Amino acid sequence: MTTVATAPTTAALPEAPSVSVGGAFLALLARDFYVLRHNLKEFIPRTVLQPLLLVFVFTYVFPKIGQGIGGSAGGSSAFSTMLVAGVLASVILFQGIQSVALPLVSEFGYTREIEDRVLAPLPVELVAVEKVVAGALQCVIAALIVFPIAYFVPAEPVHITYHWWVLLTLGPLACVAAASLGLMFGTMFDPRTVPLLFGIIVVPLTFLGCIYFPWKSLEAIRWLQIAVLANPLVYMSEGLRAALTPVPHMSLLAIFPVLLAFTAFFLWRGIEGFKHRVLA
Repeated sequence: MTTVATAPTTAALPEAPSVSVGGAFLALLARDFYVLRHNLKEFIPRTVLQPLLLVFVFTYVFPKIGQGIGGSAGGSSAFSTMLVAGVLASVILFQGIQSVALPLVSEFGYTREIEDRVLAPLPVELVAVEKVVAGALQCVIAALIVFPIAYFVPAEPVHITYHWWVLLTLGPLACVAAASLGLMFGTMFDPRTVPLLFGIIVVPLTFLGCIYFPWKSLEAIRWLQIAVLANPLVYMSEGLRAALTPVPHMSLLAIFPVLLAFTAFFLWRGIEGFKHRVLA
């Protein structure tokens, strides 16, 4: 009697759940906002303090003591109106750097958290883009906080004139530009050189970014008026001035294409730097 040997049967292994690229992208985004929600005690002070101090000192303290800017009621109100757009632009810039560049510096440095992120089923480029999207959304939140500050703090009323199509197009573009700049900086600097980022880059960008004065007022210093055109914050400030105030501003035909070009360059350079740091 012959026996036929049968091959042992192996149980079918369960298939790993497939995750779409879009699902993975949204999961990373949700993770970032989960962390943000649990770090509100850090996010709120760093977001509120800068615009609050700028608006308080320049639009409340100065008019009250009659010193320098805003000596008269009319002058104070006009300056407060002009300043709002600059404060908004500076808040967006700082938030883009703080929410993207500084976390990236630590993730590439001592925490090595970036290694967990790039294990997501996403191309490396999209992991970098997710950082920009998360940073841009935080810029939007920070920008919205400026409006109640501008309404309640100044000693003289701020006359905001909404040009909605400009605000709803240039506002998000400025947020993406700031977050893209943060991505580029985050791949260029390490924890040891972060003080240089603020000392030799962010501070000059801010003081020469047309926050405290319109670009057209620099006609008396022609060489400086031309030099600051290399500063992306100038186009954010002037664009938001066009969106929110009746103050004379740079032509939108110059603002939009130049800010788009800056954004594209920062994003390309940031993605390339991100890939190099991850794959090196």
